[in-house]
Amino acid sequence: MKEKILQKLKEIEIQKDVEILFAVESGSRAWGFASPDSDYDIRFIYKHKPEYYLSLWEKPDVIEFMTEDDLDGSGWDLRKAVKLLAKSNAPLIEWLFSPIVYYQNDDFVKQMQDLAVECFSPIAVLHHYLGTTKNFMEVCEMEQVKLKSYFYALRTALAGKWIIEKNSFPPVAFVDLLPIAPQNIQDKIIELQQIKASQDEKYLHPKEVLITDFLLETVQFNQVNANKLGSGKKLSEELNLFFRENVVHF
Repeated sequence: MKEKILQKLKEIEIQKDVEILFAVESGSRAWGFASPDSDYDIRFIYKHKPEYYLSLWEKPDVIEFMTEDDLDGSGWDLRKAVKLLAKSNAPLIEWLFSPIVYYQNDDFVKQMQDLAVECFSPIAVLHHYLGTTKNFMEVCEMEQVKLKSYFYALRTALAGKWIIEKNSFPPVAFVDLLPIAPQNIQDKIIELQQIKASQDEKYLHPKEVLITDFLLETVQFNQVNANKLGSGKKLSEELNLFFRENVVHF
């Protein structure tokens, strides 16, 4: 599948006249709880030739594609990505530290990762994860629940808890988040992971009161502690310099 993904990315470069700087897997495959029929969520950052950025007018800054064999691609232009990095955008940081990498310009990624760490805003990222968890709570309290909903809620709830307890960006891989959950929750999650790995996305699982109660408690914990967190550094000049240097070298 990796070769097919790389071929599609090469087609995008030719069609759009861009250079892809890195491409990774996001979503359930990167997090470690994919179902057999899960899509491939390919995320990438690309750049245009220098003259593209000299226009007075706003231009498209996203490239998206969907193929018949479940390749779901979405890429951000370099300028968009750097501006989002300044805001400590959680999805972008997850891309930068994804455990599944399809292609990367090593120097570019290392610089982006270093800047992401410096820009990291605990309060901004916590609010992202907290909002996502809340979006899934209603369906997680139903009598029949898609396991995907449970895992999306659990991942973001634990990510928020991680930020509060460790004051750092949470790991992308779900297995690395589990140790901050109580042992009985970890055991139940592992049991549910085994079920999810053998069922398709439409499978409905009976409500797990243990999981639902834990989610409600963790949301409350994250809300109460949110305002104790700090914000990230403002690196306007550093990010400007990084952007200019990467645009010049096409």
